[in-house]
Amino acid sequence: MADSLAPDPTKPKRPKPERTRTFRTPKWFKWLVRHPRLKDGFARLVGIYLALVYRTTRWDFVGLENLAPTTHEKTAGLVCFWHERLPMMSMLAIEAQRLGASMRTYVLVSGHNDGRFIGHAVGRFNLGTVIGSSSKGGAASLRNMLLLLREGSNIAITPDGPRGPAKVAAAGVVQLAAATGAPIYAASAQCRFHMRMPSWDSMILPFPIPFSRGVIVVEPAFTVPRADWAAHMPRVVAALNTASEKADRLCGITPSPSEPS
Repeated sequence: MADSLAPDPTKPKRPKPERTRTFRTPKWFKWLVRHPRLKDGFARLVGIYLALVYRTTRWDFVGLENLAPTTHEKTAGLVCFWHERLPMMSMLAIEAQRLGASMRTYVLVSGHNDGRFIGHAVGRFNLGTVIGSSSKGGAASLRNMLLLLREGSNIAITPDGPRGPAKVAAAGVVQLAAATGAPIYAASAQCRFHMRMPSWDSMILPFPIPFSRGVIVVEPAFTVPRADWAAHMPRVVAALNTASEKADRLCGITPSPSEPS
């Protein structure tokens, strides 16, 4: 007599549900960025690490002439890049300052501790910060960015930040461009030697290896009209993906797949 508890071989096996893992900020990192003294010291170390990367890397700039309205004509603009490229993008501000750009650039960071931590780290490169989000910044942060743009300052923004989904742009950057007429500069960066963090955006951390190659790409600027501004969202995503793919290829790296907008 067959065992009634034995599985019936004629019945197909049920497929196991696929497990999806969502990244959560480690508890030790949360504790670190919340501690006042440790947070400032850690942010200073991160700033030193970035400065070391910038100095030891041989940087090539592609499309830097597209920033001429900002560096020479003093026209405020919106510089956009995917969140995964954040650690390398301060080099673009450093190069713009070297070329004579006197306009200050403000980086949009979240109001959480990790966002303020990023603000402390990039502060050594003469970058200001605006508290908010490209998707949930609220009226106050949008108003502050509007004022900064109208006063002649640049805004650096990650359209998929601060919490993703990765490479999916929020509407904030297009709304700002439509409201102010400021041009949008889609930019990206890559380093030949790097690692990817196990974070929601697979953030790229470059290695401070002497004479390693780094590439920063700036796509041609474009403006967004007030009427039907939402129709220009795919244009932002396409420009950011194009810039990232160029930077990857110039570093000899196979471009990572782009996410849909």
